[in-house]
Amino acid sequence: MRARRLRASLKGWGGVATMAVVCALVAVFALYVPLSGPGIGDGRAVTQASRATVEKAEEDCEAPEKQTLSPSSADGDTIQAVRDREGEKRKLIVGVDQNSYRWGYRNPNSGKTAELEGFDIDLVRRIAEDILGDPDAVQFKAIPTDQRIPAIQDGRVDMVVRTMTINCARIADVAFSAPYFKTGQQVLAPKSSPIEGYDDTLANRRICTAAGSTAYSTLEADQKDGKLPATTDISTTVPNQLDCLVRLQLGEVDAVVTDGALAASQAAQDPTVQLKGDAFTAEYYGVAMKKDADDLVRRVNQILVDYRKDTANGWQASYDKWLSATLGKDAKKSEPPAPQYLRST
Repeated sequence: MRARRLRASLKGWGGVATMAVVCALVAVFALYVPLSGPGIGDGRAVTQASRATVEKAEEDCEAPEKQTLSPSSADGDTIQAVRDREGEKRKLIVGVDQNSYRWGYRNPNSGKTAELEGFDIDLVRRIAEDILGDPDAVQFKAIPTDQRIPAIQDGRVDMVVRTMTINCARIADVAFSAPYFKTGQQVLAPKSSPIEGYDDTLANRRICTAAGSTAYSTLEADQKDGKLPATTDISTTVPNQLDCLVRLQLGEVDAVVTDGALAASQAAQDPTVQLKGDAFTAEYYGVAMKKDADDLVRRVNQILVDYRKDTANGWQASYDKWLSATLGKDAKKSEPPAPQYLRST
């Protein structure tokens, strides 16, 4: 019965055969990680002590999107280490998503290789072109949502470009670039659902979020503060955001909460679901790197300055190609404000 319902629901990817290809690719390319549940943030178990540390960091933090270094084109030890890689290993290693439609996804219709495509992928190639002189000098690593920070800290990747929100808890663990996209949390639910948005209509409803995501931490905090009904079940978490759409299609949850930019892409994949209500937060995506990689952070910030100025092949062109169909032709609401930087020391 469940299989029949899933086959009937998966329309946005062109049916069962295409989804089978996507699932196979996910199995081949994704990194293996254990399934995470509530209480897990970016792969780290939240103990009482670590939670206290996170809460203290959040209290001391204001405007996390402004906690980045000023732009510079100068080379440093981090960049030189990337350039010193030999032969085929001379590539920028980047953690990305491979199943977020129009952001970072493997298009099964693009040929045998099913190359990664999307808004985030365009930015990765621009960074690789600037640092290594070749937009294809990239080793992509598929990183689940809850493994983004561990992958950076463990040195598995040089950076993560994966619709990653800059927030106070995360800047304690990794360094971020200036923002490259503005979004906000929204509710995604079936068109026939009585859910109206992020309000009392979520009472007695089951919500799915990605483990380690801003969405889950927001729901947890809002429920604690009484902003979200106490009867709302937020216990369903998954490693990758697209898994929430599948849970919704299977009827295992009543709604998904995620960034509006991602939710709009999921609605484009499945015409039976839609965004409910307006965004209830304001958030910014950034490129995440190691805390001590100052030269790489500054270089990426310089690349972002140039990328936004490049009207022919830069930020606007990428938005028009990948996101305008789901977010609208007016990119102003998604373009972050002029960046602000920490004063140089």
